[in-house]
Amino acid sequence: MTNSKKVGVSCRLLTPDHTPYRHQEVVVKQLRHKFLFGTALFDLVPFVNGEYSGLDRELSQLRIDKALGLCNAVTLPFYWAGFEPRRGEPRITQLKLAAQWSVDHNLRVKGHPLCWHTLAPDWLLPLSNAEILQMQIARIRREVSEFRGLIDMWDAINEAVIMPIFEKYDNGLTRICKELGRIKTIKTMFETARSVNPSAVFLINDFETSPAYDILIEGCLEAGIKIDVIGIQSHMHQGWWGIEKTQEILERFSRFNIPLHFTETTLVSGHLMPPEIVDLNDYQVTNWITTPEGEERQAREVVAHYQTLFSHPLVQSITWWDIYDGCWLNAPSGLLRADGSSKPAYDELQKLVKGEWWLQPTTMITDDDGCIQVSGYEGDYEVISSGRHKTFMLDKDIPQLELIL
Repeated sequence: MTNSKKVGVSCRLLTPDHTPYRHQEVVVKQLRHKFLFGTALFDLVPFVNGEYSGLDRELSQLRIDKALGLCNAVTLPFYWAGFEPRRGEPRITQLKLAAQWSVDHNLRVKGHPLCWHTLAPDWLLPLSNAEILQMQIARIRREVSEFRGLIDMWDAINEAVIMPIFEKYDNGLTRICKELGRIKTIKTMFETARSVNPSAVFLINDFETSPAYDILIEGCLEAGIKIDVIGIQSHMHQGWWGIEKTQEILERFSRFNIPLHFTETTLVSGHLMPPEIVDLNDYQVTNWITTPEGEERQAREVVAHYQTLFSHPLVQSITWWDIYDGCWLNAPSGLLRADGSSKPAYDELQKLVKGEWWLQPTTMITDDDGCIQVSGYEGDYEVISSGRHKTFMLDKDIPQLELIL
């Protein structure tokens, strides 16, 4: 399968006095991908804040180590009800520790989400719509400002397609979205966030993949809203989409020529959720186990799904949701079992991310001009020779490099 993310670069190596580094043996190795292979890792927050002990801490450490072995990006939870359970008492310190830990371990961090009707705090309910809107705006300003430099990528708004018509329970955000309308609500959230951190990446994110979502995006763009990334959830608890459906979705959202992130990806390794379930949250079971047959199916489908997405020129990120079993809906949707052991899906993904899509250390000899030709997937690399080393980036927009060893 051809891939637009694989590039070739002519790299000219020079000595410190700027003469060509001729006929020398050098080793080139990859350090990290530009493409974001991510996971939700909410377990990280209690872990880094010392809230686990004994076996719980050992298990959490195992899961985190496995995540670091596969991923270069992480999504951290900013659900308003959990982040600020009591008005004026946000968990900034706890989330900052988790974000800093992630950055220190070379993980790109995304905050999820700044605005969502679900898991909005109950203390909003007595407020007027005008007061709720001002509280939401103030929240965005606070979070984007407080975490600037640690978290510079956010889901600015989540699941706006259903936000104004959500009827399961009262919440402040549905109220204001119903009053303002979707596009004005989205515009307010994006413009507020961007005013605080203009260089950050802000996503619109939704589970809805029907034309309702791309029609909404079209309306947002016509209204002058700058959307950096279109986020697409792919929770496949009822079965893998298959290549045809995935490609149809890719084609439809590609018309905007905006980067695509598959923000929440799942495939179960147990029985499939019944097809008649409309809202996945309505399927509540206490014992949803992973099975050997399900794990083999999950592994095959994970490989096909990632290959399809990774080969598309606009897809820049895939995030698994969550890396271990039993998180959302108690589903066996992790790449790890509940005990932290790897499923076949994890192993197969590692063969892709750190194998087929990874340049293993490669020995080369520079030519008369000190040049080598490097071919690999976009990302950060290192060239080493005689104890000297230099990092560089492979990027489709940079076909030639000159490096001083």
